[in-house]
Amino acid sequence: MKLGVMGALFGGMKFDDALDYCQKVGLDSFELPAGAYPGDPWNLIGITKSKRRLKELQAKVADRGLTIEGVAVHGNPVHPDKKLANDHIKAMASGIELAAALKTVVVNFSGCPGGCKTDKTPNFVTCPWPDDFANAADYQWNQVLIPFWTKWNDIAAKAGTKIAFEAHPGMTLHNPEDIVRLRKAAGKCLGANLDPSHFFWQGIDPVESARFLGENKCIFHVHAKDCAIDPRNSGITGNLDIKSYGDVKKRAWVFRTCGYGHGDSFWRPFISMLRLYDYDGVISIEHEDSLMSTNEGFEKAVEYLKPIILREKAGAAWWF
Repeated sequence: MKLGVMGALFGGMKFDDALDYCQKVGLDSFELPAGAYPGDPWNLIGITKSKRRLKELQAKVADRGLTIEGVAVHGNPVHPDKKLANDHIKAMASGIELAAALKTVVVNFSGCPGGCKTDKTPNFVTCPWPDDFANAADYQWNQVLIPFWTKWNDIAAKAGTKIAFEAHPGMTLHNPEDIVRLRKAAGKCLGANLDPSHFFWQGIDPVESARFLGENKCIFHVHAKDCAIDPRNSGITGNLDIKSYGDVKKRAWVFRTCGYGHGDSFWRPFISMLRLYDYDGVISIEHEDSLMSTNEGFEKAVEYLKPIILREKAGAAWWF
């Protein structure tokens, strides 16, 4: 396994400085933000059209002993606002070309359509009744998501890359079962960016999620981010909390740096489950801890995960 970072964290830095920092703290890899919600801080959209720029990018990364693991274009390419959707589709198309050139994967959201053809905003369906919601879910899956992602599965396959979905609430795919459902319906180039932080507050077990996704052979990428549930606030509101992420004292849950929401009792079995199902890719740190500065939160995650991840291949069982 490799230890990396979701590079959008350093979008305010020059690219060379961000790489230098990652080299300094001892990372192995870097996940490139290349449009849509992560932004495009280093003007990577369309970079494959310039062989010179692409070679310069690869050389800068290699000179620091790093690799590129993942091209992040998290967006809503099925948004009812066609202009926004088309902007995110453009970023995804560029990301597929870049990921193929760098021999890595595209990291994205499934997106969330409206509840019907005339909706102007996304409709995140969380229950089947009243029937309006069941009908909306049927429309989203069968008329939007499956046709859309079947097309893009084929585009990714032709390019020679894969699309890793982050199961994120607010997007239609928000749990492991949904990822596998879409994969079976739309193609095997679609799989998971497994981020445990989004599962904790939904009551989903990330270790069992890793088993389930591993059994379906679709763990393409892994994000490392933690989550802490406030039992007092959660006991009053539940975990469907729309208060600002900055309102930490009142929220039912918040994102935390690795080790500050859950300790070894989670992270070691999680890493071991990934190994059990032959995942040997990146563990990419994503820092969104409201209680820590960017540098402190990131560096504490690096410090915590370095001894946890498994780098060497498993040895033969010599003891029997």
